[in-house]
Amino acid sequence: MAGHSKWANIQHRKGRQDAVRAKQFSKFSKEITVAAKMGDPDPDKNPRLRLAVKEAKANSMPKDNIERAIKKAIGGEGDNYEEIRYEGYGPNGVAIIVEAMTDNRNRTASTVRSTFTKHGGNLGETGSVSFMFDRKGEVFYPASAGDAETVMMAAIEAGAEDVESDEEGHWIYCADTDLNAVSTALEAELGESETTKLVWKPQTTTEMDLDGMQKLMKLIETLEDDDDVQRVTANFEASDEVMEAL
Repeated sequence: MAGHSKWANIQHRKGRQDAVRAKQFSKFSKEITVAAKMGDPDPDKNPRLRLAVKEAKANSMPKDNIERAIKKAIGGEGDNYEEIRYEGYGPNGVAIIVEAMTDNRNRTASTVRSTFTKHGGNLGETGSVSFMFDRKGEVFYPASAGDAETVMMAAIEAGAEDVESDEEGHWIYCADTDLNAVSTALEAELGESETTKLVWKPQTTTEMDLDGMQKLMKLIETLEDDDDVQRVTANFEASDEVMEAL
């Protein structure tokens, strides 16, 4: 299994069963409110807001919660959040990018730094690992959307750059600036996607053994459990045997 995005899909499905929706919904609400504040509160006229709403819906966030988050922005409510990116290394030298939204930069930096340290990693300067990733748009469809060839043809027509398919489904990648247009075109051909978001796509990956994966997952899960952290990306790769053992 390559890349953190595929692990995240599995983790989020598991997360629904583990009743962690409230924390997820809080993060989606924050993203929706910030997106609506920074642009038009109408998702049809604000690509970032449209993607935030779509991601929230894909994770079963109720319509009322979404509308409430948008109304917060319209009414000038809510904290003024600052978007910050942290970069560092985890166990076995895995490169990690942490994206956060915070109303207290010092608090978040301190928490992220201590989390890295406690779990065998170290926080670096901004830019210390992001050069090993490409900023891309990612659209995920489950395997039921069609076979690899069908999805590939739809992706090419939509203007995507690459498709990765396996038994789990199809990951379609495009330029970050094209995500709104590509996802809209794909919907016309394949229907509603399961997720549509901006990601950091690793250029290379680090192979992990079971011990390293256990330590890395603990670090990632602890980071993601922080209310200020929106998402975490890591450039690891692990065999099916290692993933099953987890």
